[in-house]
Amino acid sequence: MADRPYTLLSCSMSIDGYIDGATESRLLLSNDVDFDRVDQVRAGVDAILVGATTVRNDNPRLLIRDPDRRRDRLDRGLAEHPVKVTVTQRGRLDPSRRFFADDGSHKLVYAGSPVAEGLRERVGHVSEVVDAGDPVRMAGLVSDLHRRGVRRLMVEGGGSVHTQFLADDLVDELQLVVAPFFVGEPGARRFVGEGRFPWHPGRRAVLAETRQIGDVVLLRYALSDRCEARGA
Repeated sequence: MADRPYTLLSCSMSIDGYIDGATESRLLLSNDVDFDRVDQVRAGVDAILVGATTVRNDNPRLLIRDPDRRRDRLDRGLAEHPVKVTVTQRGRLDPSRRFFADDGSHKLVYAGSPVAEGLRERVGHVSEVVDAGDPVRMAGLVSDLHRRGVRRLMVEGGGSVHTQFLADDLVDELQLVVAPFFVGEPGARRFVGEGRFPWHPGRRAVLAETRQIGDVVLLRYALSDRCEARGA
C-alpha cells in the first residue's frame, strides 16, 4: 500500500504484556532517558495518532518537549509540533482533554459516521472532525492522512488501535519497550487484543535492534520492506 505514511508503532509494556494498570492512576512503564528518546522520535514525524480511549484515560499532550527539537522543526519549515490525530467510533471525546489544548498544533478527529455531526458540535471549535465511515477503517484513515501530506505517522496506542493497525498490516516499524516488572491485574489494558495478525510462526517478524535503556529494553521490529530499522 504505497499511498499511506511510513508508520511507526511505539509502545511500552510490562513483561506480561500490559500497557496500563487497572486503576485510574497512570502506570509509568519507562524512564526519563527513554521518554527523551520518544520525544526525539516524535520530532521526526508529521503526525501522532492515539485512540479515543487513550485521550480519555491517559490525557496525553502529544507535544515535543525539547525546545531545540521544536526550533529545528521550525527551521526545516515544519510546524512546531506534529499533527495530533485520534479516532473514535462512539464519539466519547471531551474538549477539555489536553489533546484539544490551544497549543498551536493541528488536531484531527476521525469519527464514525453516526457520531461525526455531534462531535463537530462538541469539539469542532478546537479540532477538525472527519467523517470516517461506519465502521472506521484504519486503511482509509491512513490514506486520508497521506492525502493531507502526512508522510511519517507515529501510532502511540492504545491496545485497540494497536490491534487494528497490526492486523491490517499497516505498520512498517514496531518500537516496543519492555519494563522490568509484571502487572497481572484483571481488567488492565494489554498491548494488543485478539486478532488475525500477519506475523505468526510461519512468518516471523524481523528483529532489527535491541537496546538497553537504563532498566528497560527497546526492541525494534521491521514489519515491512520499507522499515528503516533494517540494517540498523
